Amino acid sequence: MRGFLFFCLVLFLSSCATSVPPIPIDSRSIEPGTQVMRGNDSMKLLGKPLKVGAPLPAVQLFSKTLKQVDPSQLRGEVLLISVVPSLDTQVCERQTHMLAEQGAALPEGVRRITISRDLPFAQKRFSEAEAVLGEVLYLSDYAQAEFGQATGLLIDQIYLLARALIVVDEQGIVRYLQVVPSITHLPDMKKAVAFAAALAGSG
Repeated sequence: MRGFLFFCLVLFLSSCATSVPPIPIDSRSIEPGTQVMRGNDSMKLLGKPLKVGAPLPAVQLFSKTLKQVDPSQLRGEVLLISVVPSLDTQVCERQTHMLAEQGAALPEGVRRITISRDLPFAQKRFSEAEAVLGEVLYLSDYAQAEFGQATGLLIDQIYLLARALIVVDEQGIVRYLQVVPSITHLPDMKKAVAFAAALAGSG
């Protein structure tokens, strides 16, 4: 009888483990300033569309310590920028983990950055709770949504940032851009990491 109950418990736990579908990884990309999907809802992206081959726009963001940082002025390194709607969501948390987990695949000279509209205090709590994530620079666009407006990544109605990956070269020029069509899907982190590593290696 005990053996039968144990078998049922294992079967139940196995079914629970497989009932949660994995978060889809999307290799597609849309243009900034167009529209993203949230479930069945289409939402417009506000602001001036970011372009590959153009400089990263100058904006004032805030670090975890409320220091103003303009990422366009972080020259001399390749920037791998992960843009997420909110660190308080499962998909954004996973995307940020992916950014950190790929750190070993990156050479020196690549700086990893996460940008969201979370308050700097929330970013600080997240980074402290996830200390194992390594050296990721957290920047907040909470004040005026300057980054979202300057890149065409600000989602109308909810005023969060679209999910995206951006690679910027040592001179501050955008060389790679993926804006995920659905904000419930993950971006292709491995592809962006490989691009950033190759870009740093060619410098």
